[in-house]
Amino acid sequence: MEQELNHPPSLKNPFISCLFCRYRGFTLFLTFLFYTAYHLSRKPISIVKSELHRNCSTVIRPADLNITDNATWCDWAPFDQDNYKTLFGVLDNCFLVAYAIGMFFSGIFGERLPLRYYLSAGMLLSGLFTCLFGFGYYWNIHSIWYYGFVQAMNGLMQTTGWPAVVACVGNWFGKGKRGFIMGVWNSHTSVGNILGSLIAGVFVSSAWGMSFIVPGIIIASTGILCFFFLVESKCSICKLYVIWPQNCVCVCVCQSEQESGEKEPLLHSSSSSERIFSGSSAISSEPAEAAEDHTEAISFCGALSIPGVVEFSLCLLFAKLVSYTFLYWLPLYISNVGQYSHTRSIHPLSTLQHVHLTRGIMAGLVSDYTGGRATTCGVMLLAAAPMVRMLLLCGGLVNGPYALITTAVSADLGTHESLRGNARALSTVTAIIDGTGSIGAALGPLLAGLISPSGWNNVFYMLISADVLACLFLSRLVYKEVKGWCGRAPRQRG
Repeated sequence: MEQELNHPPSLKNPFISCLFCRYRGFTLFLTFLFYTAYHLSRKPISIVKSELHRNCSTVIRPADLNITDNATWCDWAPFDQDNYKTLFGVLDNCFLVAYAIGMFFSGIFGERLPLRYYLSAGMLLSGLFTCLFGFGYYWNIHSIWYYGFVQAMNGLMQTTGWPAVVACVGNWFGKGKRGFIMGVWNSHTSVGNILGSLIAGVFVSSAWGMSFIVPGIIIASTGILCFFFLVESKCSICKLYVIWPQNCVCVCVCQSEQESGEKEPLLHSSSSSERIFSGSSAISSEPAEAAEDHTEAISFCGALSIPGVVEFSLCLLFAKLVSYTFLYWLPLYISNVGQYSHTRSIHPLSTLQHVHLTRGIMAGLVSDYTGGRATTCGVMLLAAAPMVRMLLLCGGLVNGPYALITTAVSADLGTHESLRGNARALSTVTAIIDGTGSIGAALGPLLAGLISPSGWNNVFYMLISADVLACLFLSRLVYKEVKGWCGRAPRQRG
């Protein structure tokens, strides 16, 4: 009898099996919703740019308006000057530089703080600073310092999202074929960008401040939702429902999942979860907290020494440079060059550019089937270079590798065999890869702002060069994968 009490019940129990299945799916849905809100709140600035500086000769002037400058009467100061593109680049850079710097520290905090509190606070503060940008319209603020400060603080708050969300998903799902599942899940990026464009487009012509305030309210609301409903791990469910009546603690299922290696599928079935509870080797009499704390977080240098981390990080730097240049400058380019109004530039080209979610799913499927993460990314990036003027196609080809690297590749490298399944390394590796990529995200819009006055052709040449460099940094890994396919070396992933 005592032995039975020390062992948790089998997951053949319908209640326990259904409980874990429901919370696993609910967690996946919540994390999808949370990061959709993060991206939704980032999008308005790219839509509002075309309203802050307009072609006033095409705008009907109010009869009671007394003006002296006919060329810039409809613009919003300080963006009514000839250097408005540079000022837009400054705003973008304030956000992205702060995001890139904060990302390297965010993983550290995310590993040491409760994810529910960390994510909730991050979303509430992101909503606050997003709304503050929009309040500048109603408060009649015309200081570049105000908007730059708000953008920088928002960038810092936005870093709470990605490492925490990845860590939360990692607590619930094991290893295995990550490409397809994480490719579908990573579509929150595209969904957030699409919704952000649509919401901002509704208000941009009448009162552009609401283009920020509404997304700010949405992400703050999801922060409240996170606080009340997010369940961080399986151990939380065990303690919540007191599944083990003798000690009222749960077995640390993370350890047995780590030991199972790549044989565990990402989405566990009941039978695979049952092995965790029924096998004597997977049972521990220690409390969950003690079992979870037996590993130390990997050091920064230790994470960099993992094979492939540096190469994929630098590749992501240039991939995000291209992606974020499209994200922040595409509506203005369409408005200026394509002879579209600032409202019509949102539909359909700007919105359709973000319908690249199928590219991430396809990239995941191909990399799962071939086992070649680097080759899949390299081929797509190489194909994107000559198609940079074909906005929709190029956006999909670039964002496919972007999605694959930030999800499945990060998970592969964060659970490298040399780490012995240290789950706390996953957040660190994810933060390093995405933080390095965020440097490119900061450089892209800044360079576009500096180069665009000399002509949009030069901006496209910059994007082509970035695509080629991204491919070059993966060349060594691609060579190793090709050798493996040819039978000259053991076939390895990533």
